[in-house]
Amino acid sequence: MHQILKVQISDNNEYLIDISDSSFAKLNQEIFEFTRGQKRLVVMSKKVYNLYSEDLNFDDDEILIFPDGEKEKNYKNYLKIIKRAFQLGLTRKDVIIAVGGGVVGDIAGFAASTYMRGIDFIQIPTTLLSAVDSSVGGKTAIDLPEAKNIVGTFYQPKKVFININFFETLDDKQYFSGLGEVLKYAFIEDCCGYNVPLFLFEFLTLSCTKILEREPLTIIRMIEYCLNLKIAVVTQDEKESCLRKILNFGHTLGHALESITKYKKYTHGQAVVYGMFFIIDWAYKKEYINYSYYRLSMELFEKYGFKPLDKKYPIEKLINIMKKDKKASSDKISFIVPCDKKKVKEIKLTPIEVEFALNDFVK
Repeated sequence: MHQILKVQISDNNEYLIDISDSSFAKLNQEIFEFTRGQKRLVVMSKKVYNLYSEDLNFDDDEILIFPDGEKEKNYKNYLKIIKRAFQLGLTRKDVIIAVGGGVVGDIAGFAASTYMRGIDFIQIPTTLLSAVDSSVGGKTAIDLPEAKNIVGTFYQPKKVFININFFETLDDKQYFSGLGEVLKYAFIEDCCGYNVPLFLFEFLTLSCTKILEREPLTIIRMIEYCLNLKIAVVTQDEKESCLRKILNFGHTLGHALESITKYKKYTHGQAVVYGMFFIIDWAYKKEYINYSYYRLSMELFEKYGFKPLDKKYPIEKLINIMKKDKKASSDKISFIVPCDKKKVKEIKLTPIEVEFALNDFVK
């Protein structure tokens, strides 16, 4: 199966997303044809290199093997990419290719956006999470120890190749991390501005068994639905001035949980799920949503085996992290809150309001 989606940022800024289950030989052919005549730096995660270097068939001298883990998305490794690009003699006419999960895509994209003030960039996501989230939309970044994605740019790729054969070697932890981001889209669908209803909430409910079994056609359809929603948002608001904020549903607390545990305890998707549990619970208690929708939401999480956070962290530290989030303003913390079925809106809470909410959430 082969699906092509188009991202039209502006009249002179567009790119295609290629979603398929084709062979790696076919993927190689498409990559080589797309980059014909360009020198390449291929930034590849260590895990992906060990699993797929022979299948992908890049030249060893153009590959930079990148360590795995969120903690590696730092300034030191960013400079390694820049220096390697310079050593290879890359110019503005050449390309950096990211092959891996969101960490590799974020940092390689940031390097591409800043090397010689911007060269071509291609995303080849190898995890479900990066396929439905970070590989599309143009956000690039590196972290500081105190805050995630605090240094970055908006820089769109020239092409995204999504091949679901990579998902065969994902362990359950990483696969479910991706499903956490997938579920996010179900709660924001009606605010995305896509031109027809996709009924993603219902699709995820009815197709749960096939999704958990990783049935290829169902997975491709699921990715297509999620990306159609993300594309609709990004094309309306590329740089997160307004609408794009809805994509942060579950992320305010999620990022804080990642940071407070030094990115070692929770995957990104898992942390986002905890963030969604928290804000859905708060929205119900504050009567933004009714009990029927609250129960439907909890049942959807339960179908995929997700449970609310059962560990309490120092609330003051969590709040301090959230206050430093790039979306915070005027000493208030921004949350994307469900307000009706498949609808959300931004609400800014004071630190004391967040403190009460967190105390009430985790007993």
